[in-house]
Amino acid sequence: MNWILHLETATKACSVALSCDGILIAVKEELTQDFSHSENLTLFIEEVVREAGISIKDLRAVSVASGPGSYTGLRIGVSTAKGLCYALNIPLIAIDSLYSLAVIGAQKYPGINLCSLIDARRMEVFNSVYDAQLKSLKPISADVIDETTYQEYEPYVFFGDGAAKLQEIWSGRNCRIDLSIQSTATGQLSLAYAKFLKGEFEDVAYFQPFYLKDFMTK
Repeated sequence: MNWILHLETATKACSVALSCDGILIAVKEELTQDFSHSENLTLFIEEVVREAGISIKDLRAVSVASGPGSYTGLRIGVSTAKGLCYALNIPLIAIDSLYSLAVIGAQKYPGINLCSLIDARRMEVFNSVYDAQLKSLKPISADVIDETTYQEYEPYVFFGDGAAKLQEIWSGRNCRIDLSIQSTATGQLSLAYAKFLKGEFEDVAYFQPFYLKDFMTK
């Protein structure tokens, strides 16, 4: 049985899931206005393991959001994942945070382009756009958005914690918003299991998150 722990900390959401052979077994997550990763991440890990009735030593791998996203969230998530992998001598799996968000969107909106947005402060977002088959239409980038940004990819549905700031300025365009779709560790399950089966692992000693932007305190 291939037990994989999944950590999603690229946004303010602190999300932990546990899967077995690619099937969701348990999930614990919290979305607040403040970052709660340092307080909740290890507690959530303990809770999903206990709920599944297994030992932490039963884990076969850990997957973690690799970015882009919050500097603070990514740093905490990756350091926690690496610590577990070191201690248990199990592989580390990196999952693109925008792509895993698109996977969630595709489950709800088949047959349409998907615009994943993670807040990058002010009027800037981390973004990637995918077609209905989850093929990339636009490379990952950090963009200052305005009334016409990404217009060339319409029609599409946009979502993620960067979407709310666009609800008003993108009104009237050929795209729709879904604020219910947010970053969650459950978006990693199929991606992580596929990488696990293929042996696509990271070097635990040298792996670093994909921050995309330099850390800013303000």
